[in-house]
Amino acid sequence: MSCTNCDFACTPVLRAHGRPQPYAALALTMLLLALDAVSVQAQEAEKIEVLDPVVVTATPFEDRTELDIAQPVSILKGDDLRRKREASLGDTLSRELGVASSSFGPGAGRPIIRGLNGPRIRVLDNGIGTLDISSISPDHAVTAESLNASQIEILRGPATLLYGSGQSGGVVNVVSRRIPDRLFKTPKGDFEVRGNTATEERTGALNASGSIGSISWSAGGFRRKTGDYHIPGQAEASSKKGVVENSAVNSGGGYIGGSFVGEKGFIGLSVSRLDSKYGIPSPEHSKIDLGQTRYDLSGELNEPLRGFERLKVRVGYNDYKHNEIESSGEVATRFRNQALESRAELAHKPIANWQGVFGFQFQDRNFSALGEEAVVPVTKSDSAGLFLVEERNWDRWRLELGGRIERATQNPQNNVDPSRAFHLYNVSMGTLWKFMDGYGLALSGTRGQRAPSTEELYIHGAHRGTATFQTGDPALSSETTNNIDLALRKTDGNVKWKINFFHNWINNYIFVHSADVNGDGIPDRSDDTGALDPNGEFLVQNFAQTNAQFYGAEAEAIFTLKPDAIDLRLFTDYVRGKLNRGGNVPRITPLRFGLELNHRMGPWTTNVSVTRIMRQNRVAELETPTPGYTVVNVEATYLIKKIRSNGIMIFLQGKNLLNEDMRVHTSFLKNFAPLPGRALVAGLRGEF
Repeated sequence: MSCTNCDFACTPVLRAHGRPQPYAALALTMLLLALDAVSVQAQEAEKIEVLDPVVVTATPFEDRTELDIAQPVSILKGDDLRRKREASLGDTLSRELGVASSSFGPGAGRPIIRGLNGPRIRVLDNGIGTLDISSISPDHAVTAESLNASQIEILRGPATLLYGSGQSGGVVNVVSRRIPDRLFKTPKGDFEVRGNTATEERTGALNASGSIGSISWSAGGFRRKTGDYHIPGQAEASSKKGVVENSAVNSGGGYIGGSFVGEKGFIGLSVSRLDSKYGIPSPEHSKIDLGQTRYDLSGELNEPLRGFERLKVRVGYNDYKHNEIESSGEVATRFRNQALESRAELAHKPIANWQGVFGFQFQDRNFSALGEEAVVPVTKSDSAGLFLVEERNWDRWRLELGGRIERATQNPQNNVDPSRAFHLYNVSMGTLWKFMDGYGLALSGTRGQRAPSTEELYIHGAHRGTATFQTGDPALSSETTNNIDLALRKTDGNVKWKINFFHNWINNYIFVHSADVNGDGIPDRSDDTGALDPNGEFLVQNFAQTNAQFYGAEAEAIFTLKPDAIDLRLFTDYVRGKLNRGGNVPRITPLRFGLELNHRMGPWTTNVSVTRIMRQNRVAELETPTPGYTVVNVEATYLIKKIRSNGIMIFLQGKNLLNEDMRVHTSFLKNFAPLPGRALVAGLRGEF
């Protein structure tokens, strides 16, 4: 039998019974948080570590930390980012609250936030879209590279209308500082080299920046090469034991940038190049060979006009190509995406105690998929949007209002499929109440619309990367999302915690489902022409619409057991996705919970994390359950030489120490590409 999860024949190991108990885990977390009232009084006399605030760049207002924003925000940086880095962006972020990965082998993995994926998640590269085609299919890689990132910001929920309509899941912003916005007294940078026994990884990266007079410069690059990675047992009955075949990655890239920095602002340019060749660990054994050349402009001017505080301008253009190569070495499909995105934000000075930002955003894309197996027509698409965000602060209150209007068009060039135009409206409201020192209660609500993507409208044909024969619907209408997000936080003291609750109601939710024409309970299969064939190599899937609901919670508590030395983090997240016509949304992230212990003593830092991913039994029609597993990771870091606040360090990690068979429920390839087995990772990292 086949399933919606993996698009291939499922193995019996995925069919055991049992149900997760999300409310028990959440209740346990809330009980631990309640201990805060007692713990704080007992620890008042102890020293409390004060860290420099971490500024969120993907917000319209300057100098905002994650504690000053109504929407739930997470920032991954420093040692935490280094510890979690993987070959794909989705896998790098998959341990963050509410975030999972589409996990299509090591080479491709896109973030999934609160059960929402694809075009509902906007991935940004320094505030401008990545301009790749990763949202079209899960086998397409995200071109933002974490090895060159200084931090990665995750904004959950749909109140992210500055960056486009329809980001009902959230926004991920990869901040790489390719264009310097300041002058440096001395050159600074970082480097990293690492190896991994399970993936046979050899990786190196370097980032540097400096200034000459009023000119700042930046340069950097990375190189990553892995082999077919090792797993416990077999992925499925017919595969090679102990290894996932055709899973190797060979990628590299570099960038150079420069800017003029003056008293009132800066303006700069950068050029970057990425090349990646990676295998798709499916029975087809196809490979993807991609290349992207990208050009960026960024500028900021303080007090550009009377009554205005700041003008920000960002422009990105890319030329993206990738070939899908069959196991025979022949190129099956040639994808190309030439895209331009520009945005401007103008912040005005306070008017009747309100301050705000208004601006515009424009996107233009020429997309083509050519070859014998092309499944999407050549399509020209563009969108133009105007947005406004206003904010007012009282003593302990902050109120934020926002709106966006946008027009989006899709114009296929095949003289067969119809052109479509969509008028989209988005409004949001958020409030933050600091009802006590160190405590905050945030409530936000959003109504947003998303236009169907190119593939949802026009795809038709066999796609070997996912082994599916998919058919879009040119008559699809816009999605409309109504969202409520409630967050309670404690941000000071030896016990810090936060808990988020969310509920999304989505009208005309677009999803892809397996076909069952004869109603025998077995998904239909076909040959490469679409003719039904029980033994065909392609799973038949169609795009459809219905109303849906997503709701859940995320919680985290950090206990400072010994200031500057020992802290304990407890965390959990849960999401439920239901279709109003009956049944569950496919590939929903299962309940997770775990702990993380950090210990610092002299030059040594150690980290131990244990995460339990529960069995997912709440599955969609024609979808199979996925077993749970426990992940145990450890790390030891030794500071060889201190330079400024950091320095040069050597690190040693043990990953998946229990050597678990880890099947990812959100992945189309859960039967053929479980996560790597037990691994030893060793590396050297430095900052100067």
